[in-house]
Amino acid sequence: MHVLFVCNGNVCRSVIAERLTRAVAAEHNLTGLTAESAGTRALVGFPVEPLAAQTIAGLGGDPEGFKARKLKPEMIDRADLILAMTDRIRDQAAAMGFGAAPRTFTLLEAYRIAWVSGARTIADLDRARDDLSLVGNENISDPVGLSEAAFCEVGDRIAEALVPLLLALAPHEQARPDADERPGLVVQPGAVPAPLASFLAAQRIR
Repeated sequence: MHVLFVCNGNVCRSVIAERLTRAVAAEHNLTGLTAESAGTRALVGFPVEPLAAQTIAGLGGDPEGFKARKLKPEMIDRADLILAMTDRIRDQAAAMGFGAAPRTFTLLEAYRIAWVSGARTIADLDRARDDLSLVGNENISDPVGLSEAAFCEVGDRIAEALVPLLLALAPHEQARPDADERPGLVVQPGAVPAPLASFLAAQRIR
């Protein structure tokens, strides 16, 4: 399952989600789970924002070797699942690829659907989407320019939704047969620090 994360600048929220996904894949030996990220208004070529890098490391991920990329249609086309940080970004991403809408959600929306419906595949998420009413704010705000505590809060919010969602979907999903070659993992198995292992042990989708 190849996941594309999308935010605006591609230096904070989507990078946190991408690198956390790669850490989860390594920790759980989910070799078919890969991730990348991009921004609708990306700061192309920029590294991870320093406080975002600190947040990634605190969650057990690796922030090194990253450069921001602008969202392109080919990224949409090769993704099995597209997770945006806000509903506006979700709608922009869905409009960029033919047939992308059923694979495109906000992160918090996908988590809610999986939690409420018991969905274990992307198709299940899409089928349950219209049967569930929107509950609260399902956007994750951009922490750029805010405090270290704000970045930690965003990181925790992403992790609390993303980790159980990935563990629910990844064992049941296979890559689409028309998908391109996937980017490889950057976190070596066994190299995930203890904070992620502790966090994973506390997270479960029923």
